[in-house]
Amino acid sequence: QVQLVESGGASVQAGGSLRLSCVASGYTLSSNCMGWFRQAPGKEREVVATIYSGGGSTYYADSVKGRFTISQDNAKNTVYLQMNSLKPEDTAVYYCAAGPWITRVGCASRVVVAAAGSFGYWGQGTQVTVSS
Repeated sequence: QVQLVESGGASVQAGGSLRLSCVASGYTLSSNCMGWFRQAPGKEREVVATIYSGGGSTYYADSVKGRFTISQDNAKNTVYLQMNSLKPEDTAVYYCAAGPWITRVGCASRVVVAAAGSFGYWGQGTQVTVSS
């Protein structure tokens, strides 16, 4: 049984930093596509960043480029999202997701990672609140 458990969400001031963690069980991160998504109140869920561990390819949404960094530790079966220079518009519930059938090339493609159904496993989410 695959389980993804996020942690690290908190309330911070604008300009602050947070690191989100996602621990996977029943699932091996190596050679797979992992992603972070977020959903703000009243808005659709959007992809934030993805990483393909086997090749290290990544994708970042334009809104977070240069501020957020996705990484993973295969030994710990954990994916991270380092978030710096946080803005109020980053406020959302952040979800970790696993896409076992996404290729390395697809994992770096916005068209693929944003498509409904691309990621088959999801965590419960962790709240990030950024105040101005």
